[in-house]
Parts: sequence; C-alpha cells; structure tokens
Amino acid sequence: MDSGCFILSFTVATLFYFLAGSAIEVKNITTDQSALLALKAHITIDSQKFLSTNWSTATSVCTWIGVSCGTRHHRVTTLNLSSMGLTGTIPPHIGHLSLLSRLSFQNNSFEGSLPTELARLRRLRYISLSYNNFSGEIPSWLGDLSQLRDLRLYNNNFTGSIPTSLYNLSKLEIFNLGNNGLRGSIPKSIGNLHNLKVLYLDHNELSGYIPSTIFNMSSLQLLDTSNNWLSGSMPPIININTSSLQHLDVSTNNMSGHLPLDMFYNLPQLEVLYLYENMFSGRIPPSLFQCKQLVYLVLEENNFQGSIPEEIGNLTRLQVLYLGHNNFNGMPSFLT
Repeated sequence: MDSGCFILSFTVATLFYFLAGSAIEVKNITTDQSALLALKAHITIDSQKFLSTNWSTATSVCTWIGVSCGTRHHRVTTLNLSSMGLTGTIPPHIGHLSLLSRLSFQNNSFEGSLPTELARLRRLRYISLSYNNFSGEIPSWLGDLSQLRDLRLYNNNFTGSIPTSLYNLSKLEIFNLGNNGLRGSIPKSIGNLHNLKVLYLDHNELSGYIPSTIFNMSSLQLLDTSNNWLSGSMPPIININTSSLQHLDVSTNNMSGHLPLDMFYNLPQLEVLYLYENMFSGRIPPSLFQCKQLVYLVLEENNFQGSIPEEIGNLTRLQVLYLGHNNFNGMPSFLT
C-alpha cells in the first residue's frame, strides 16, 4: 500500500513538473515584448533614437516602430529595423519570437555572430542581414528553416565555407551571400535549389569550378559569381532548360578555355553578359548572336581570338559593348 502511494505521488509530481515546464515554453505577446526589450538592451548605439524613444512598455508592442503583429494570434510576425543607425548584437532572446516570418536588420552596424536560438524561428520566410558587420561562419542551422524564400547576408564579414545544409532550402528564391570572406568551392548540390531566381556569390574568395548543376535551376534569372578565385572552363549549357536566365556575371576570376559552342542557344532571355578579366580563349561562339535581348556585353581583358562576326549586328538592343584587350584580328565594318 505504501509502495503504491509512493508511485502515485511520484507520478503526480512528475506530471506537475512536466506541465510546469510546458507552461514556461508557451509563447505570447508578453514573451514577444520581453524578447524585443532584450534586443533593445543589446543596442549600444541608437543614433536616431528610434528604439530609445519608441520601444516603451507604456505602449503596445504591435505599435512599436519596426514591429508588425498578425491579426489572428496578435503576435509579432515582422521585425524590420532596416537603416535605423543601430549598433549592437542580436541576443538569443529573439529566438522566442516563434511566429516571426520576416526579419530584417539590413543597413546597420550589428556585429558578432548569429545566436543558435534563431534556429527556433521555423516560420521565417525572409531574412535580410545585409550591410552589417556580422562575423564568424554562416551557421548550418539556417538550413533547417525550411520555409525560407529569401536569404540575404550580403556585405558582412562572414568567413569559412558555405554550409551544405543551405542547399536543402528547396523553397529558396533569393540567395545573396556576396561581399563576405567565404572560401571553398561551390558544390554540385547547389543544383537542388530548383526554385532559385537570384544567386549572388560575388566578392568572396571562392575557388574551384563552377558546377554545371548551377544551370539546372530553370527558374534562375540572375547568377553573379564575379570577383572570386574561380577557375576552369565555363560549364556547358546544352539541353538544359535555362530560358529564364537574364543576367550572367562571372567576371574577375581565373576562368579559362573556350566557351561552349552551343552555350547560348538555351539563353534566349539573356540581357547581361559579363565575362571580363578572365583567361577565356578561342572564338566567340556563334550561338551568342541568337541572344536578341542582350543589352550589356563585356568580354574585355581575356584571350579571345579570331574575327568578330558581322552577326554581332543582330544584337539590336545592345547598349554597352566592350571587347578590348583581347586578340581579335578583325572587326565588323560597322564597328570600325
């Protein structure tokens, strides 16, 4: 009898602590307020006094500058502190904003690394941390935010390689890692991002080849890998549906070899082609002159050879043409 009472008491006590622990995890507008006040406390410079004068417990969180709440749950869904002249760090408390779908600290002076607690924000669809001073490696847990459509980390001090987990973000449409200190190669698995429209990897220290899988993304409209240490030849774009591509920039790298003869047949929407400051050689592929939408064509500072065909005149929308510092031996009559 005593044993049975002990077991019952133990079970009730365990259940009590379980429920108490669960209660602590319940999030509401009060926990949202606490998370934002923790962020305010981590701001060391508020040059325009947006937060110091507006984020007050005397008013509703949902009326604070840069904060928006959903009508259904009355919880914070958007935190947009872009261009507010803020300096500080992101505290782990932001991970309590469990209904957050949009997060932007763009164009400030935030620094430090990204806290792992942000991995809890599984509803995030948009993250913009561009134009700050964030450092350290890009965290692999970003790949767990399966709802992400837009990830912008441009112009920070991130180092290390690009986490392979990011290539599991199947809903990603905009992926901007430009102007950091990223190293390593671009893996073949980047082709898994089938919904990607915009890819910026420019101004880093990436090396190795451009994988041909990068052109498997039929929705891709802009690809910029300029100002890296990429080498090897341009991968073929034959029998691959890349008809959406409008902007292709691989300039200022160490790429070499001949351009594939049929490279441009599957790029009817191409408007911008920047290949300058590489070591490409051979003749200009005739398929290039099928790109009737071209507006910018910059091939200077390579080792291209042969004559420039009269067919370049078919590019009637062309506004910018740079071909200098190559080994061409003939120009069309209308260019001389």
